Amino acid sequence: MRFLHTSDWHLGRSLYRADLRDAQQAFLDHLVETARTERADAVLIAGDVYDRAIPPVDSVALYEDTLARLRAAGARVILISGNHDSARRLGVNSALVDTAGVYLRTRPGRLAEPVTLHDEHGPVAIYGVPYLEPAVDLPGSGEREPDAAAPRQRSHAAVLGEAVARIRADAAASGAARTVVVAHAWVAGGADDEERKESAKRQASGSERDISVGGIGYVPVSLFDGFSYVALGHLHGQQTLTERVRYSGSPLPYSFSEKHHKKGTWLVEVGIDGKTRAERVPAPVYRQLTELSGRIDDLLTSAEHEPHTGDFLGVTLTDAARPEAAMDRLRRRFPHILTLEFKPEGVAADRRSYRERVKGRDDLTIATEFVRHVRNTEATTTERELLEAAFASASQAANEAANDIREGDR
Repeated sequence: MRFLHTSDWHLGRSLYRADLRDAQQAFLDHLVETARTERADAVLIAGDVYDRAIPPVDSVALYEDTLARLRAAGARVILISGNHDSARRLGVNSALVDTAGVYLRTRPGRLAEPVTLHDEHGPVAIYGVPYLEPAVDLPGSGEREPDAAAPRQRSHAAVLGEAVARIRADAAASGAARTVVVAHAWVAGGADDEERKESAKRQASGSERDISVGGIGYVPVSLFDGFSYVALGHLHGQQTLTERVRYSGSPLPYSFSEKHHKKGTWLVEVGIDGKTRAERVPAPVYRQLTELSGRIDDLLTSAEHEPHTGDFLGVTLTDAARPEAAMDRLRRRFPHILTLEFKPEGVAADRRSYRERVKGRDDLTIATEFVRHVRNTEATTTERELLEAAFASASQAANEAANDIREGDR
């Protein structure tokens, strides 16, 4: 049986205010075409379909159209909710759409109810585990007698461990030989707890919402031992934890920390006796993410930067003084510049606290020092006069307000 494993679409998300709708549409077109040409039996979507609980209307339309096109391509769809999704909204009418071959698994109470598909080798049981909030017990957890000697853990590992135990019990009762789990979690390899936490931090990127508090979000990969395949979502880098436990990653880079990621999906084949193999399917590249650093004149004239004129750019300027209208000038050559920082060469950071830096200084001195800090040049005479006028006006307004209060008290 052949699956496409994808996740973390984050429909509705922008990249530093850059509109990504066309990029997301291009990936979903690619996904549908891959499902058709590879004759995928099902597409597994491991959460974070949307970027926020109430997505934009056009994102909902894109999601709806994609599911319909995947079904038209012959693939069933098994979809779970992630920590960015509203589980209730995403799973609305799930009992009805099951009959159409689209299985929305967003309710914790149904995680041990598999979607069962068949091929020439027999059944494959697919269990959907939506993102589980550590502070919320699974339905039915309160029916067991609590162990006074072992207080209940409030961690993602504990609640996901309970979920996997229920899945194992159901699979054992049904005699399912081939089992697939779709889950949204932060999973890391390694038996040692500290090693596991460090591994998880290395896997993460800057665009993922942290679901850990004090390390409680990390789940050991050994929790999933014995399943034919585990399709994970949440981390944005495509990666292999074991040959049977993988992250598909996000289809697009959503921060500059992902600029070196190779985005894609997994084409997974679960054969007889649960033997599994996976092949990476690269995602189309909409625009490269690139970070450039240097003086503005070099950035605007150097031929070495010509290949990056069509990239999404993050630029750091190193000029001794902040250039005038830097963003406008750079955008003429690099129309897709997203971020601009100023880090002048040879300027050492002031390690003093803010209180130490302003001690004994009046408002005008502090303001002009701020101008120098930001621009690395002194405030001009005109700028000093404007600042003096602004402070005088603010002081006059404060005095008038204080007088009004005193008059009112009388």
